[in-house]
Order: sequence, then structure tokens, then C-alpha cells
Amino acid sequence: MEDVLASSGPPRRAVSTSSGGGAAGGASAGAPSSAGPSGADAANASGAVGPPSAINTVALPPKPQFPALSGKALPRGRASFRKIPVPPHRYSPLQAQWMSIYEPLVQQLKLQVRMNTRSRTVELKTSPYTEDAGALQKGADFVRGFILGFSIADAIALIRLDDLYLETFEVGDVRMLKGDHQSRAIGRIAGKDGRTKYAIENATKTRLVVADTKIHILGSFANIRLARNAVVSLILGAPPGKVYNKLKNVAARLNERF
Repeated sequence: MEDVLASSGPPRRAVSTSSGGGAAGGASAGAPSSAGPSGADAANASGAVGPPSAINTVALPPKPQFPALSGKALPRGRASFRKIPVPPHRYSPLQAQWMSIYEPLVQQLKLQVRMNTRSRTVELKTSPYTEDAGALQKGADFVRGFILGFSIADAIALIRLDDLYLETFEVGDVRMLKGDHQSRAIGRIAGKDGRTKYAIENATKTRLVVADTKIHILGSFANIRLARNAVVSLILGAPPGKVYNKLKNVAARLNERF
């Protein structure tokens, strides 16, 4: 009877007799402890790199390549317009060179163009035959470049090249000058017979137009910055000889780069 009562009690948990000691053995045989992360988690948290597993060796899908979207694939909605105002002093040159401006806009960019004599603006409009999505912006830059004073040969580069820009600033933006001081600053930019202006253009591969107190620069972004720095130095009163030496160094660096 005593044997039956002894065996009917709750089952006893086995105690491990490993080398870790009795208490340690009991702790290892029981439920897992939540005192800290496991060895693998601690290694990952510390930034240790282990052997690559099967999950890390899974190859990613290739990056998708999409062709450039042409103007024909664009959704056709309402036509886009641009209006470029023409100042009074450029109305006669625009009228004389109208066919030279009209042909690149219509034949190359496939735009619709007209001269509004009432509002004295050049109006551009996209057509169903326009293929380039940026044709309207290129055409507006081309017309604006001619109106600012650039020749047709220089302004048409805005249509054929993508990395050309126009920048305009005034002498008063650099330094407030009035009267004869302003006239001398403009004279330093142009130079005798335009030599300083030509030197800046040849050294920086840009085109400059000096229209009263406004300076217009046509070129790439980096070249425009170089030309603007040279013009600003002349406005601030730097001697032309010092500016020439800087331009020579700039021209030498540009020739080495290209």
C-alpha cells in the first residue's frame, strides 16, 4: 500500500549531473532564460559577420531597364503655348531675321510659330508632329537668346545641344555704381575694341552680350560661372591684366581637361 501511495504522487524532475554543477544543470534543463540574447543574436547585434547562410545567397532580380519615352508616346492633351515678348529695340532685327528663326523651329522642332504684331510677342505652340518632349522649351530658349542679342549661329546651339544655358545679371547686382563710375565699369568689361570681351569668351568658351547695364552669358553651367567671375572682377575694379592672367590659367586647365 505504501508503494502505491509513493508512486501516485507528482513526477519528479530529473536533475542533471553535468559538469556545470547542480544549480546550473537545473537551470539548463528547465525553461529557457530571458536574461539576454542568445549567442547568434549577440553576434549579429555586435556586427560580427559570420559565414553566409542560405538566405543571404538568394540572388536579387535584375534592375528593370526602361527605354526613353519619346514625344509620340506622351499622352496627347491640350497643346502647350509659350509667349516671348520682344522689346522695341529688337523688333527690327527680328523682322529682318525672321526666316532664319522660323526654319529651325518648324523643320527641326516641329513647332507652330507666329509673330503677334499686336502684342509684339513670338508665340510658340506644340503640334501633333512634335516628337521631342522638350522641343517647346528649346524653341523658347532659342528665340529668347536671339532677342537678348546673340547671333543666330550662337542661339541655334540651344536647340542642338542640351547642356547650354542663358544667364542674365546687371551691373547693379554686383556693385551700386552711378554716372561715370558705371560707364567705366561697362568699358572695362568690353575693353578696347572689344578685346576684353573676346578674351573672356575665348578663355571660357562662352558668348557674352553687354546691353547697357545688363550682361547676358550663353554657355554651359561651369563655363558660365568662370565667365561671370571674370566679369564681376572687372566690375569691382580689378585691373584687366590681372583678369587676363587668371583667364590664361583657366584656359590652360580647360584645354588639359578636354
